[in-house]
Amino acid sequence: QVQLQESGPGLVKPSQTLSLTCTVSGGSITTNYYYWSWIRQPPGKELEYMGSISYGGTKYYSPSFKSRISISRDTSKNQFTLQLSSVTPEDTAVYYCARGPRGISSAHFEGLMGPLNEYDPWGQGTQVTVSS
Repeated sequence: QVQLQESGPGLVKPSQTLSLTCTVSGGSITTNYYYWSWIRQPPGKELEYMGSISYGGTKYYSPSFKSRISISRDTSKNQFTLQLSSVTPEDTAVYYCARGPRGISSAHFEGLMGPLNEYDPWGQGTQVTVSS
């Protein structure tokens, strides 16, 4: 079965770049027709779609992050990564990687996740705190 695991520093200083890696096992990130996403949940707030990379390497970003976000992949390692630049304390959140959604639609360009059941499985999440 497919499993995802987030990794990266748990503490990032303001103005720095948050970098996380999602390691996928049990399935290839290049398998048609899956998408691979980054989602976060700030404390006390709802899940927030950040962006996705497709099985073919096409990238999709929420407009809320477009100026700061970069999603990449290393197919040889079956990993995809998140980089979020110029972070502030408001970027403190639990960060998740997940397989999904089922397909990319215009909703995702508006920063919407779509149905939660289109994301499966999820990584366990990793806490990232932005603080000096």
